[in-house]
Amino acid sequence: MSTISRDEVARVAGLARIDLTSDELDRLAGELDVIVDAVARVSEVATPDVPATSHPLPMTNVFREDVPEPTLVVDEILAGAPAAEGGRFVVPQILEED
Repeated sequence: MSTISRDEVARVAGLARIDLTSDELDRLAGELDVIVDAVARVSEVATPDVPATSHPLPMTNVFREDVPEPTLVVDEILAGAPAAEGGRFVVPQILEED
């Protein structure tokens, strides 16, 4: 059985730039330890004759074929725009920058 220490959680949190309190470090160390133990139990049960799955139901590709199509004509696209300039949409400024 693996035990994830408080120091390991603090190190990973530091790498991820997550500021954790002392209580959070203790709580997460315990929670992560439970997760590691659960994965270890599943690994014990898994046998070579059972195929690995990523989804409980069999799935096939649900996406259409990626076929290149001709692009739209810029003038036709901009024809429906309220404002256009230089081949681009003109939109109101939302940031207070020049």
